[in-house]
Amino acid sequence: MLEVHDLSKSFGGVQALADVSFEVAEGEIVGLIGPNGAGKTTCFNLINGLLPPTAGGIRLNGREVAALPPYARARLGLARTFQNIQLFGGMTVLENVLTGYHLRQQVGSFLALLPLPRVKRAQAANRRGALELLDLVGLAGREAEASEALAYGDQRRLEIARALAQQPRLLLMDEPAAGLNPRETEELMGLMEKLLSLGITLLVIEHDMTLVMGLCHRIVVLDHGQVIAAGLPRDIRLDPRVIEAYLGREDD
Repeated sequence: MLEVHDLSKSFGGVQALADVSFEVAEGEIVGLIGPNGAGKTTCFNLINGLLPPTAGGIRLNGREVAALPPYARARLGLARTFQNIQLFGGMTVLENVLTGYHLRQQVGSFLALLPLPRVKRAQAANRRGALELLDLVGLAGREAEASEALAYGDQRRLEIARALAQQPRLLLMDEPAAGLNPRETEELMGLMEKLLSLGITLLVIEHDMTLVMGLCHRIVVLDHGQVIAAGLPRDIRLDPRVIEAYLGREDD
């Protein structure tokens, strides 16, 4: 589903990523891990088009997308959540999710202003879909609440629901368990398994090793902008290069 090949990114004289290559197959949960500053979020920003690569390419379902803007990649089935929650604070919970439906809106911007039957049908369908997504993520009955008034963990759930409104086939999740307590993390893991059962492939940046080792089918490890290991969780856990990247050498 996703092929990242020889991906590099420089910021002036700083090499953030260097020749990064990995794949994500349909129906997988793949973890992208590494120490702080390893280049994980930069990699996400390149994949979904927030940053242009210095070199290399990105294929989504066999199509090269490195030159496409973020909205075009979203239309091809790519969505993401952010490390720092990016909700619309002046909107309700329901309104936040409804913004995700604009990508698939079948009614043009001008027609949406008119009280036509087809417009009302489309709006009603979007509302039903948004309510179903809120139920899926555990926010049923809270659609009228202000998004900024939600607890931190619930804001995480809301951001996932809004991303799901884009009807993605591949969802990038940037530290979804950040700031969550153990119970909330366990609930998040259950939700991620449910998304997989619904046909959504996941690429996840995460520092919570309980989540990574317990949920991911494969893991890619970055350090100083390079892939230092990739494989099954049991192999990554024992890889000396990964242990050194996280803990340092004894003489350090």
